[in-house]
Amino acid sequence: MNDVRLTPRLIVIGADAALDFYKEVFDAELIERYTDDSGKVVHAAFSIGGALVSLTEETKKWHNVAPPSLDGSPVILNLVVADADVVGEKLTSAGAEVVFPIADQPYGHREGRFRDPYGHLWIITSDDSKR
Repeated sequence: MNDVRLTPRLIVIGADAALDFYKEVFDAELIERYTDDSGKVVHAAFSIGGALVSLTEETKKWHNVAPPSLDGSPVILNLVVADADVVGEKLTSAGAEVVFPIADQPYGHREGRFRDPYGHLWIITSDDSKR
């Protein structure tokens, strides 16, 4: 398994708005976007600092269920950035909810947790090598 890649797929309600949100707060770059005949986003891919993420609109018949329909997300995405405080401010300014505020943690990291407007949980961690 030397040539392996893991790409998280975010299931959302409001795919285009979510893509705009990730572009605004994470400087995400859209790589591709495909829709069905009705215009629903069935697949989009974007990168955050070189990490690939895919996204699709909630479609329950395909078992693609977004966090609000599950009453929350069981998965937390950890994003390591140069300055967690800056990214945390961008998140809250764009409508994310603070779950745990960014702070220096007893295990040595500066980080906090946020719920984005689409229900996904993010830990935002400062890159310790940049501090």
